[in-house]
Amino acid sequence: MQEDDDNQNLVLGILFGIIALVIGLVIGLSVYVTGQNADAAPAAVQEIAEVGEPLVKLYFDSGKAELPANAAEEVAKVVAKLHEESGKIVLISGYHDETGGAAVNAEVAKARAVAVKDALVGAGVPADKVAMRKPAVTLGGTDDAEARRVEVRVQ
Repeated sequence: MQEDDDNQNLVLGILFGIIALVIGLVIGLSVYVTGQNADAAPAAVQEIAEVGEPLVKLYFDSGKAELPANAAEEVAKVVAKLHEESGKIVLISGYHDETGGAAVNAEVAKARAVAVKDALVGAGVPADKVAMRKPAVTLGGTDDAEARRVEVRVQ
């Protein structure tokens, strides 16, 4: 009987040791991966406070992330402002209206912001100068057309 208890304790000890090893590996790997992604933080969605009024607002069609017709001239304004104030960054925030589901709306707002970011980088803005911010409230106001926008600040 004593030998069975000793064997059971040994097996349980090994099992808990393996579990602890796996948990430690997962935690260590997540810390390592997070540390690797720290260099890419400016292009990721961040919690950066907005400063001042947006330089430009781009308005999108419902459920769409394709850049509006006036995007090129709005992007040019941002590029010019960043050339004037080269020490600053471009901060992009995407919004949506209340139509559709919350998860879909969040993805559409993000896709719109990414489209604007890609246009800015394509126009010569260094990718490390562009930050995307997840707005605290993604709903853009009472007017649906006004709500479907991306705001761009140089700050």
